[in-house]
Amino acid sequence: MHVVIMGAGRVGVTLAETLEKQGHSVAVIDSNPEAFRRFGPDFSGRRVTGLGFDRDALTQAGIEEAYAFAAVSNGDNSNILAARVVRETFGVDNVVARIYDAGRAAIYSRLGIPTVATVRWTADQMMRRLLPARELTEFTDASGRVTVQEMTVHRAWIGRPLAQLERAAGARVAFLTRWGAGELVRPDHVVQENDVVHVLCEPERANTVQRVLATPPVKEES
Repeated sequence: MHVVIMGAGRVGVTLAETLEKQGHSVAVIDSNPEAFRRFGPDFSGRRVTGLGFDRDALTQAGIEEAYAFAAVSNGDNSNILAARVVRETFGVDNVVARIYDAGRAAIYSRLGIPTVATVRWTADQMMRRLLPARELTEFTDASGRVTVQEMTVHRAWIGRPLAQLERAAGARVAFLTRWGAGELVRPDHVVQENDVVHVLCEPERANTVQRVLATPPVKEES
């Protein structure tokens, strides 16, 4: 899996090195080439000098094959602009932006850009928004037969009943996170933009369930 990161500050370096250690390919964009000195000698990821919202820089970083993009520079506006360019121009759905002004988080969320506010930022929180569900186990029972995992849902599911999503995946939605607050699933729930879905399934089926949810729904037979 390839991840592009904008910003080679403490946050970006920690995130990039952690992702690479987990076996992912990483590219980091920063306008200051001196910032790349923060990386340890073992980091082999791609380094691109440029602006994170510049198309040429993004292309050099491999955005066209990227699974995810994280904007973690020290400027809110730059982070949001870069995240929107990546989503709207390159079609990368899995983007997240770091912000300093937590009061603007709701505005950014309505633009379809998940945000992590600095006041509550940790590398774990950023990772949870970037990586596939199978790597983000939230709970596994003592027998190891049941797990709850946060999963990515394709945008084509927006407006569809959660019951349809469950039938397609052959799994249950344990709960969802909407606008930062957990909600128990009701019979009338439909998928909304920026919902985070937490799925209950057998661990060995997690990859299969994620593949179903990460693709557009198939028309159900009447």
